[in-house]
Amino acid sequence: MFSALVTPLASVWLTGLLILWAALLFGGFVFGRASAAGTGRMTLWTRPASSAVLVLAAWSGYAVSRGTTTSLFALLIAIGMTLGLFGDLLMARLLAVAQYLLLGMGAFGLGHVAYIAAGLVYGNQHGLAEAGPRYSVWAIWLVAGLIGWYLAVFRGQPKRSALHWVALPYALLLASTAGVATGLAIQEAALWPMAVGAALFLVSDLILAARLFNGRFFPLIEDAIWLTYGPGQMLIVYSVGSALSAVAAR
Repeated sequence: MFSALVTPLASVWLTGLLILWAALLFGGFVFGRASAAGTGRMTLWTRPASSAVLVLAAWSGYAVSRGTTTSLFALLIAIGMTLGLFGDLLMARLLAVAQYLLLGMGAFGLGHVAYIAAGLVYGNQHGLAEAGPRYSVWAIWLVAGLIGWYLAVFRGQPKRSALHWVALPYALLLASTAGVATGLAIQEAALWPMAVGAALFLVSDLILAARLFNGRFFPLIEDAIWLTYGPGQMLIVYSVGSALSAVAAR
């Protein structure tokens, strides 16, 4: 993904981080033990550890992109991933805060604001700002986010709290990331990893929402959440390399 990097050493470093991330995430699943409730196999520490590796990869991507037209794009991706790690720690209750769910949603939400800004900045800087493809795809994803929120959070709830309604703009925000990324990918094929990553993030979050708000369950549901979320974040982070390659090929 980082073939356009200036030095081979940087490419080796980022490839090594990718291998480490995969070993933590998928190794935690393969070698972990199923919980008594049957919700998952992954050990608690491998999940945030894999996100921490992606944070390091994201800031490394920013470092190697400095001085190029993708620098701001990479910076915003790194900020978004860092906020994602903070959200992971909150949702896993590894940080001692009472309102972990609301704060976790806030951290992820701010991360997606950074991802959306990254997509918009990249589009504007590289002549991909045509309103037609961008906003039509964005609208489709907003509808998908609305439907997902209704099915995962709202439907079948006799008593709905304020948090159920807070989940709606949150779902639409995540859908917006997928919409912006997909719109860009239609015009710049190299950015399809970001689009797929954003879609996986949304799927993961809807599974999590169905469990938290509706008590939905299926075997290894926690692993399903992480095996969509983790690769989603990885594809977003490593889309910086794809963007660098695309710019270099012009």
